[in-house]
Amino acid sequence: MESIAGGVEAREWQSKMYQEAVAQFDRVAALMDLDHNIWDRLRYPQRSLVVTFPYRKDKYSDVATLFGYRVQHVLTMGPTKGGIRYAPDVNLGEVAALAMLMTWKTSIVGLPFGGAKGGVRVNPMELSLPELQRVTRRFTAEIINFIGPNKDIPAPDMGTNEQTMAWIMDTYSQQVGHSEPAVVTGKPPALGGSVARREATGRGLVSLLPSAASHVGLNLAGARVIVQGFGNVGRYAAIAAAELGCSVVAVSDVHGAIYDPNGLELGKVVAWIDEHGFLDEYPDAQHLGNSDMLELPCEILIPAAIAGVIDGANADRVQARIVAEGANGPTTMEADAILADKGVFMIPDILANSGGVTVSYFEWVQDLQNYFWSENETVARLREIMNKAFDEVLSISIREKVDMRTAALVKGVRRVADAKLVRGVYP
Repeated sequence: MESIAGGVEAREWQSKMYQEAVAQFDRVAALMDLDHNIWDRLRYPQRSLVVTFPYRKDKYSDVATLFGYRVQHVLTMGPTKGGIRYAPDVNLGEVAALAMLMTWKTSIVGLPFGGAKGGVRVNPMELSLPELQRVTRRFTAEIINFIGPNKDIPAPDMGTNEQTMAWIMDTYSQQVGHSEPAVVTGKPPALGGSVARREATGRGLVSLLPSAASHVGLNLAGARVIVQGFGNVGRYAAIAAAELGCSVVAVSDVHGAIYDPNGLELGKVVAWIDEHGFLDEYPDAQHLGNSDMLELPCEILIPAAIAGVIDGANADRVQARIVAEGANGPTTMEADAILADKGVFMIPDILANSGGVTVSYFEWVQDLQNYFWSENETVARLREIMNKAFDEVLSISIREKVDMRTAALVKGVRRVADAKLVRGVYP
């Protein structure tokens, strides 16, 4: 298909992750015979903001300049929604790709949002807490006209957390002259945050495992689970999997993986991380590389760290029966095809990790209404929405004879395309 954008993506949004996101969309758009005007429109973000800004280091006379980004993929469905990440390799292409994935993700679970994403190109591990606060507040000031409760609602992502969202909320509130908790989600509960937001992505993912296991004929009792990444997603996915009766045999962080074929004592692992920060000296398990753990024998593999970890080079050695993607884009298109040929059942990222944005939606609604739900109510509604979306995607997969990622994208793209067609073109 020849794009009317005339190759702009080669100059602006070009990155491997963006190419992968667009290629996935193109494949599904062709399968759906999508209207070509809608097809071309959805290949590119509707709005992209690039900012540069200074911040003072702890030595007052030292000032550094950083790049920041905020991308809004589609505004048709309502305000946009998506995280803000701090990482040394953040770029416009990555943020644009993640914004596109957020559009499909919110559409799949039926939320009234378009997709957005943002980031600052900085290593948060190299900044002191005061420096992080100054970076966050200045970045917020730079994008303040881009965000708002009815415009674009940020949330935590890689390298950011509840405290980051509190600083953004406070900076925004200072500028508008009143407290505005609904401008961000993932805040501390004291500021209107949801009591279940931190663990929502991991627990939402695991809530799909009983249905997935039933579909493939797997007994979850004692099923071996491997979780790559032990941040908010991986930690709570591992804990929830253990609560289901699974045996979590391996987990990892940025320094490497730990493995016990008889099952890790997760309480000890969590306590060790809380005290020491990393797993590299954990005493009661074998130590492996992050890539090696992906090839260990297991029934369920949960990649919950970074993009592209399962690719054409290692997909054939993955031994899991179910892969549930906690991270964004952990499996490449080439690996997808290999895993499908092996009969691996995939719960794709745009479905599996949508629990975070679902509970963010709950938080946003509660902030707007000043009416807050109990944790049990929040978790029950999360499971209801996640499992309804899973059943609908599985039905499309069976009916259309396509893999789960394709089925999820068909569901997500169809809802957005229908909304665009009925709204029409202005003027």
